[in-house]
Order: sequence, then structure tokens, then C-alpha cells
Amino acid sequence: MKQSFILLFFILLNSFLFAQDSPDADYIRANYDKQEYKIPMRDGIKLHTVVYSPKDKSKKYPILMQRTCYGAKPYGEEYKTRIGPSTHLMRDGYIFVYQDVRGRWMSEGTFDNMRPHIAGNKPKNKQDIDESSDTYDTVDWLIKKLKGHNGKVGQWGISYPGFYTAAAIPEAHPALVASSPQAPISDFFFDDFHHMGAYLQSYTMTFPVFGVQKDKPTGESWYADKWKGFEARKGSSDAYEYYLGMGPLHNITKEFYPDNFFWKELIEHPNYDEVWQSKNILPHLKGVNHAVMTVGGWFDAEDLYGPLNIYKNLEKNNPSMQNTIVMGPWSHGDWAREKGVQAVNHIYFGDSISTFYQKEIEMPFFNYHLKGEKQPTLPEAFMFDTGIKEWKKFDQWPPENTKNYSLSLGEGETLNINKRTNPYASFSYVSDPNKPVPYTSEIEATRFTPRPFMTDDQRHASRRTDVLTFETAPLGNDLTLMGEIMVNLIASISTTDADFVVKLIDVYPPDAEPNKITPAHVSMGNYQQLVRSEVFRGRFRKSFVHPEPFVPNEKTEVDFPLQDILHTFKKGHKVMIQIHSTWFPYIDRNPQTYVPNIYKAKSTDFVKSTITIHGGSTITIGKAGSLMDKFEAMKKP
Repeated sequence: MKQSFILLFFILLNSFLFAQDSPDADYIRANYDKQEYKIPMRDGIKLHTVVYSPKDKSKKYPILMQRTCYGAKPYGEEYKTRIGPSTHLMRDGYIFVYQDVRGRWMSEGTFDNMRPHIAGNKPKNKQDIDESSDTYDTVDWLIKKLKGHNGKVGQWGISYPGFYTAAAIPEAHPALVASSPQAPISDFFFDDFHHMGAYLQSYTMTFPVFGVQKDKPTGESWYADKWKGFEARKGSSDAYEYYLGMGPLHNITKEFYPDNFFWKELIEHPNYDEVWQSKNILPHLKGVNHAVMTVGGWFDAEDLYGPLNIYKNLEKNNPSMQNTIVMGPWSHGDWAREKGVQAVNHIYFGDSISTFYQKEIEMPFFNYHLKGEKQPTLPEAFMFDTGIKEWKKFDQWPPENTKNYSLSLGEGETLNINKRTNPYASFSYVSDPNKPVPYTSEIEATRFTPRPFMTDDQRHASRRTDVLTFETAPLGNDLTLMGEIMVNLIASISTTDADFVVKLIDVYPPDAEPNKITPAHVSMGNYQQLVRSEVFRGRFRKSFVHPEPFVPNEKTEVDFPLQDILHTFKKGHKVMIQIHSTWFPYIDRNPQTYVPNIYKAKSTDFVKSTITIHGGSTITIGKAGSLMDKFEAMKKP
């Protein structure tokens, strides 16, 4: 069972990480030569680098590079089955470079999850190393040592490789002229393993991948035997029961990860302290003078915060640079492969959307900046409207003329748009961490980070007594909500801590027809499609650095953003808001008793809490402005 469990995990992980097709490898062998190098960094550490260069030596080619913690495999004589960001670029002629980052696979050194950036770092600083300096030294070596290149370098990557791409943007080598961070992690306390400081329990099985150092360069996995304990647990076909039976997070430390360095980092730093602050790449995206195209998916369960905030920080700090963002109807990395039909869970978005992106957006971007081909007529923001299922073009994101909408909670479970409601109204529910709200409508097996739930039907939640549900009347006209989302709750709780989950939902009309991918057991009539959602750990309502307990039954403001949106609610549909306090097992459970460190909470700390949301609470959609400034201030020491 252990081997099958790990094999299944790796299949899911590879699908998530690389999201690539596998065209005939014979083309690569026939058209590319492969070389492997040990490239020295400024501190003497050597990074293993694999280079695929065109056999046709009659012209010069640009270099397109990816740095990865997942292995520049295969090593030796075996070739990859696809190289480059897409089949189209692979066949267009580039020198493709893959590199194992410091401390991973065939490279020397020590691995660090999101190594802190050193601002102003220069090549003369021999011992000051970060991902930018390693990229700088690699580009410098490639430009000086490789033959047949045209002197221009680009880079791309998805997920962790997306972070390495983003981390190389500041203090970049002069030859680096185009970067495309895709689904990039940007700030670990708000991205990937955390959401607004809450731990994503769905990531629990991944820690052997990221938290085990190797002894020496190797082409074989050194962490495959570190899943001890998972395979012995019963009930893994039901993730909800599996994690509920696991109990508090301290049991994970005891049973699974007593020596995992990354897990230790999480449990010893439950707040946004200097460890997480130092790993945040966003403050360093300054002085950028080359082109950047950031890519993300509106339904990326792992990294939606990263693309949006990397684009916005580049825009704010570098007004004269070419800064582009692309957001499509994808899950994590789906734009890098073409499945024909683009769907997320039960929702169909169209055909060949990834091919359109690869041929009409990504390829022209790299070909213009690296090959000098005709400048593409790309907008700054190429954004997909997930309601009417069409691409939209904007001069910036959010657009300058974005209209603000305010959703307010009304009596009788009504949701009002741009209308004041009774400020003395109140809405209560009892949150029980021992009977948490499921994050998905269907029972599913224990798995690495779930994806389908990002458009899942929310009827299972709206029928629970521990979920507040508010909805509009059927819309008389189409309603397009775009831009930033800021939640402003006025809350009181009977205990000293709680989480707040807020969801924005598109409710279909009763006569909604099934689409081409609707399963037989799913009715689209009255379907409650999740459009955007987020969790917020209430202890951080004033500061992510210095958390505070609630005063029982005292009103307090709980303000936090959901990630951006571009969604048209069609005529006849309804807009719905749900609010609750558990979201399991996607997010770990808040014990609802304030403890200094939830990772170390005991079973006796988990208690019921009566949560009350008061009139005057709103959800604002458009341009957050000063409300977003308030959120950013909560991150400061």
C-alpha cells in the first residue's frame, strides 16, 4: 500500500507541477543536442544545468531558461519528452536551459524554501547568495560559455519555478530581457502553504518533498521513504474523516514530521514574523527594466495571490516597464497543456483556451523580446471573464474606470447591492470544530491540494445551520463584478478566537441546462457555483505580526481581502454570499480558544463558538483603495 500511495502522490504531484503534454520525443532527439554542465556560483557552489540546443547551427538562438526544485530530469543520455513552455515554442527554435536550484537533485548546496532576497546584491558579494544571484551567475556563465546564442535570455516557470522566475527579476543580469513568472508563490504567509495565515491542511502530504535535505547531488529521490505513517492510516478514501481522525496539528509533528525542517519552520513561526517577512519577494520588485508577463489561473487553489500581487507590485514600483498580466479560466498550471475542453470541476469554459494562450499570447511575448519579431498587440491585462466565458482586454488591472459595488447583508437572508440595510440586524451560527463544514460537495480521497472545489456547488454548505447564506433576487440584467474584493465584517464571538470564511457564489436559475461536461449525477438547475473565496484567521484582525484574542461577545471589525475577480453574473442568476468558520480539511481547524500557537493546540482547546455577524457588514468589489492599504498595514512589524 505504501508504494501505491507514494506512486499516486507522485502522479498527482507531477500533473500539478509540470502540467505539460508529452508529444513525440523523437522530434527533440532529431532537432536538439543535449549537454549537462556544473555551473559555479559566486560562493563556489556548483549548480547542475541541462542545455538543449538546436542541431541547426546556421543561425543564433535566444536562451530560454527554467530553474526548478523538482529536478532538471532526465539526466544522462535520456531526453525530456517536451522542452520549453509549450510545443509551439519548442518547435520555434530556442536554446532551452533547465537548472536544479541550490540544494536540490544534482546541484550542490543547501535548499531553502523561498530563500530570502538580498536587496542590492552585486557579483562582488561572494557569500551573499539568493535566487537572484544564482540566476545572475547562471546567465553570466551561459552568455560567456555557450555557443550559438544571440545574447538574449528569457525565463519562465510554474509554481515553485514561477517563484524562482519572480525572484530573479530584481538585480537581474543585463542579458535577461523577458521573464514570465507563472502561478508564482510570492509570500508564504498568504500563498501556497498558508492563506491569510491559516495553514492549508491539504498540503500535509507534501512536506517530504520540501522539508528533507539531501546528503549529496543525486538523480534519485532522497525523500520517497519519508511518508512513514500515512499509509498505515485507515479511511484514506475519505479525506474529511482521515484528517478529522488525525486530530490536532501537533499529532502531525509527533507521527509524521518530527525532523522535517520545513514543517518545523511552520510550527515554530505561527505568526507573520521575520522568517516569513524575509521570504516575501514583493517588496523587492523595484528597479526592473525588462519585460515581465505574469500568468495565473482564476481557479488556482494553490497560487492565486502570487500572480495578482506580483503584477500589482511591479506596476506600482516600476511605472515605465512593460508589465503584463494574463488570468485565464485555469487551475494550477493548466495553461501549459491543452486538454481540448477547458473545465474546472462541473463548469465548462470553452475549447482550446490553452492553445490560444500559448500561440497568441505567450509565444508572441517571448519571440518579440528574445528574437526581435513583430511587436504583438497585447494589452497590459489579458483577463478572462469567467461568467460570460470570454477574454477581455484592459490597459491596467484593475481598470481605471472600474465601478465599485457594495454587497450588504439583509434580514431574511437577503443580499443587497449598493443599498443600505438595517445596521442593528444580527446573524448568528454555532461553529463546532469537531463537526466542521466540508470544503467540497463530494466525498473524496486523501490527496495533495484539491482543485475541483474552486468552482464547486455550494448547496451542501447553504443547507447547514453553521453557514450564513445571503442572496439577491434573480438579476434583471447582466452584472459584471471586476477588480479587488474587500470583506468588512462586524463580528462578535462567544469564545476568544475563530476563523472567517467568505464565499462569493453564482446561483444558476432553476431551468439551467447541463453543459457538455456535466456529470449525470449533477443538476445545473439552482447550482451554486463558487466564484471566489478566502479564509481569514480572526486573531490577525489587527496585525499578522502580533495576534490578539477576541474579547467574548464584544463587537470588532474583521477586514480582509478575497483575491480579485472578473465574473459576469448573467440575467436570471443570483449573487450569493456565504459566511462560516470551518472549511475542512482544506484549511486546518481553529480551536476557537485562543492559544499562542495553533500548531501546538491540544484536543481540549477545541470548543464550540457562537459567531454573530452584525448589520453594517459589507463586501466591496472594485478598487479597494484605502481598504487595501489597511490590509497591507496589518503585515508591518
